[in-house]
Amino acid sequence: MLKKTVSSTSFYIWGLVPVLLLVFIANISMGAIQIPFKQVVLLLLGEEVDKESWKYIVLNYRLPKAIIAVLVGVALSVSGLLMQTLFRNPMADSYVLGLSSGASLGVAVVILGASFLPLYFQQFFISAGGIVAASILGSFCILLVVLLGARKVQDSMTLLIIGLMFGSFASAVVGVLTYFSSAEQLKRYTFWAMGSLGNLDWQAVGFFTTAVLVGLALSVKSFKALDALLLGERYAASMGISIKSARMLIILATSILSGASTAFAGPIAFVGLAVPHIARLLFKTSSHKLLCFASMLLGAILLLICDMITQFPGQAFVLPINAVTSILGAPVVIWLLLRKG
Repeated sequence: MLKKTVSSTSFYIWGLVPVLLLVFIANISMGAIQIPFKQVVLLLLGEEVDKESWKYIVLNYRLPKAIIAVLVGVALSVSGLLMQTLFRNPMADSYVLGLSSGASLGVAVVILGASFLPLYFQQFFISAGGIVAASILGSFCILLVVLLGARKVQDSMTLLIIGLMFGSFASAVVGVLTYFSSAEQLKRYTFWAMGSLGNLDWQAVGFFTTAVLVGLALSVKSFKALDALLLGERYAASMGISIKSARMLIILATSILSGASTAFAGPIAFVGLAVPHIARLLFKTSSHKLLCFASMLLGAILLLICDMITQFPGQAFVLPINAVTSILGAPVVIWLLLRKG
């Protein structure tokens, strides 16, 4: 009976794949210049299209952006699922360890505190690659401290508090830098904080894809420990699972997924918090193998839809992605809180 239930759940989850493909193509077809759905399909299949300009737009701008949206949705959703299970807290997400705050601090230092840096570093960090490097460096510094804490503390709740404190510390430093910054610096930092799925070339897409695949591989290795942790750390330990090793693996996977996402797309809210809950509600399973796959697909679909909402048909005007995910995600979180009493 259990095998039959798992099989039927897996079947329903696979039903999301064609939905993802349709939304992916629809995302590419929308924008300031409307490209017919059929033409996008032909282009993705390597066929010739009616206008050469459509091919240039899709291959150089819209296809990389759509892939980034899928990767961000996958990374944030899976990392949110890992954090909710590790801390046994339904309101946890990928940012509770302070990694996003560390990335924000790294970017704030090079944007808001650029005048305090040597001239060579100012010229490097003013580029898009420099911003990504600063974000990764800030996230990595917090990761080292959190991993050190994971080796010392005995329970996950203490680790959660450590992560929140580092997040508060990083936010306070960003606030100080903001106070002494110029209007131009503040504007640039604000645009980064709003998140963006565009302006990335194929090389950046390759780096981001590699990071997400590594994070997903580590997540897959932690499925057994995650299933056991649902019943508590004592039960997991009785099954022969090393709690500290499992915790380190989960934190490392989350750090790679959420850190890379923040570095390449900026801090995007509510996806990691809401999507795992939506996956549980839709498919009613506690198997992390199924939940992870469902969260990946739902997260990718959600980010693609949010990206479509940011674009006004026939207009060059684009809303910030973080604003749209917050507008859609906040009501979901409120509904979950009310539903759970």
